Amino acid sequence: MLLQENVPLGPRTTLGVGGPSRWFVEVNSEDELRQAVDWASSRKLPLFVLGGGSNLIITNQGFPGLTIYLALHGVERREERGQVEFEASAGEVWDGLVAQTIAANCAGIECLSGIPGSVGGTPVQNVGAYGQDVSETISSVRALEVVTGKFREFSNADCGFSYRSSRFNSVDTGRFIITRVRFTVTPDGKPRIEYADLKKYFEGRHESPTLQSTREAVRAIRHQKAMLIVEGDEDSRSAGSFFKNPVVEPGTYERIATQVASKGLVPPGYPAGNGLVKIAAAWLVEQSGMTKGFPLGPVAISRRHALAIVNRGGAKASDIIALKNMIQQRVRETFGVELRPEPVFVGFDQA
Repeated sequence: MLLQENVPLGPRTTLGVGGPSRWFVEVNSEDELRQAVDWASSRKLPLFVLGGGSNLIITNQGFPGLTIYLALHGVERREERGQVEFEASAGEVWDGLVAQTIAANCAGIECLSGIPGSVGGTPVQNVGAYGQDVSETISSVRALEVVTGKFREFSNADCGFSYRSSRFNSVDTGRFIITRVRFTVTPDGKPRIEYADLKKYFEGRHESPTLQSTREAVRAIRHQKAMLIVEGDEDSRSAGSFFKNPVVEPGTYERIATQVASKGLVPPGYPAGNGLVKIAAAWLVEQSGMTKGFPLGPVAISRRHALAIVNRGGAKASDIIALKNMIQQRVRETFGVELRPEPVFVGFDQA
C-alpha cells in the first residue's frame, strides 16, 4: 500500500474540478482496501472512495482525509441455467464491460453503452439510460463494511433499488465500499428498443436492430447530446445528467400541463409507478428559460443537452454550484418543482 500526500483530484474527474486529497492511496486488491480503511480508521480520518470520477463535484478546497482510488480489476464469465453471468471488479471501466457482454451476444445492458465511470459506481445510483437500469441485471454485490472490516454479499433485493437510488446512497451512505458486482444477462437476447430516441434512430431501417447496432446507436445519440466523453469537445467536460427527472403527483403534472397549454406545449411525462408521473427534467430546465448554451463565467449549460453543466475551462467547484443553484431556482419559480442533483458532492455540505 503506497500512501501519497496532497494528490490533486480534479484531473481524476470528468468535470475537471476539485482540489487535492490530503492523503491518497490506490488499492489493487481487497486486502489492500482493508489495510487502507484500517489505516484511516486508526487516525480517525474521513474516507472518500474514488472510481471513474464521472459523477462527482469536488470542492476546490479538496478532501481533508484519505481518498481511496479503487483499481480492482478482473471480469469472470459463467453460464448457468440458460443465463450468463459477468462478475466484474469495481475498478473495471463500465463501457468496457458493456462491450464484453455484447461481444458475447448477451442482452441486458446494451442501452447503457457510453456511460463513463467504473463498474463499482453503477449499483450505488442504480445507473440507467435509454430504457434500462442496472437493477434489472444485477444479481449480487460484494462490499466491504467499513466499520467491521468484513465483506458482505448483497442480493438484488438486498440492494434496495429504486429510481437512481439504492441502499448504498441512501440509508447506508458511506457504510460500504463495493468491490465486485455480478450481472446476469440473457444469451442471444434481443436489444431493448423502447426509448423514443432509439426508436427514432432505427425508424425506416430495413434491418432489425442487433445488440451491436443498438450499442452504436446509443453511443451516437450520447455523442450528439455531448454525453460521450470526446477529447477536445468542451461540451463533454461534464458530470453527465446533472439533475434527476422529478417524479410528481398526477395533480402536479396536470397543473404544469395547464400552465403551458396556451403555448401549445405538452410536458413530457412517463408513468413512474404507484400512480406517479416522471417529468423530463431537461424540458423543465429549457421551458424555465435556462436554454442550451446558457453561460455563467467559465461554466455553462451544454449547447447540446440542457441537463449537462459543462466546464469550458478554468472553472471551480463554486462556479458549478452557482449555475446549479440558478437552474434549480428558475425551475422552482416557474413550475413549483424541485430538481434534485444526480452527482455526489464532496467537501461542501451546502451542496
